[in-house]
Amino acid sequence: MEDRQRVLHPLPTPRITPLMHLFNEMAVFAHVVRCGGFSQAARALGVEPSSVSRSVARLEKSLGARLLVRNTRALALTEMGSHIHAECEKMLAAARNVQDLAGHYGASATGLLRISAPVAFGQVWLAPRLAGFIEAFPDVDLQVVLDDRPIDLVDERVDVAVRVTEAPPPELAALRLCAAPYVLIASPGYIEAHGMPQRPEELTGHRCLHLGFGAFGPAWPFQRGNETLAVTVSGRYSIGNSLALATAVSGGAGIGLVPEFSAAQGLSDGMLVRVLPEWQLAGTYERAAYLVYAAGPHVAPKIRALLDFLGAGGRPPRSGP
Repeated sequence: MEDRQRVLHPLPTPRITPLMHLFNEMAVFAHVVRCGGFSQAARALGVEPSSVSRSVARLEKSLGARLLVRNTRALALTEMGSHIHAECEKMLAAARNVQDLAGHYGASATGLLRISAPVAFGQVWLAPRLAGFIEAFPDVDLQVVLDDRPIDLVDERVDVAVRVTEAPPPELAALRLCAAPYVLIASPGYIEAHGMPQRPEELTGHRCLHLGFGAFGPAWPFQRGNETLAVTVSGRYSIGNSLALATAVSGGAGIGLVPEFSAAQGLSDGMLVRVLPEWQLAGTYERAAYLVYAAGPHVAPKIRALLDFLGAGGRPPRSGP
């Protein structure tokens, strides 16, 4: 008797289907199983039964496996179909969770809010106000990074950042927080020992301190009405932090140029006095503090809450008339 060669028929090679199509077909398949039939699933989905049948057929072809055993009276899952159905249900559950999560975050301020700010401004202006923010929004957690470099919001996963600048970056949305002019300061003891300058030119005869980085050097531009002039000063050292510079000046180190917010406490308690208050520092020293964040049509509620809170002067916005 002639031996017959056994012919093996390989399983069909699964066809790669774009994920978006596959997700849709998986959802339809899950509805068929859940509803117990093609017609019932079609009614639930609001489509024709033939559309449901074609969708399941495409899924089976894509996966290279029979998922359902069908006859005129019943529908049953194959072994593979049972495993696939379980994964499809997980996918739908994940989609529902995403919807619920988006709804939750879209409805109220919640989650972790990462904020970056320059060191001195963060200490003096921002930190005292954030105490009220966390009181007003108990579902928002804050992580504040104080750093004088202009960080990249996307690369460092920061939600909002404070920039003390002449103008905010055009690619970012911005809320103006306050003016941040630069002022000349000295200690009462230094003025008593060395005299109070009456004009900017007289600063060349004094010890002068400046930040010493970027545009904040020894060339100081002044303006009073229509009168403008520039003076190049000299001093024994510079300090790259405005709070530290104000502290050195209060100890009698000389006349310093700092942002007004860094000098405010010393001016208030009498440890510092203004020098040439009728003159304004011009050019790069005409600055304001801005809260910047990614521009776009959708602002996360936690960011919107901070914008509204700081925009209202560090008080919870009124919710009623």
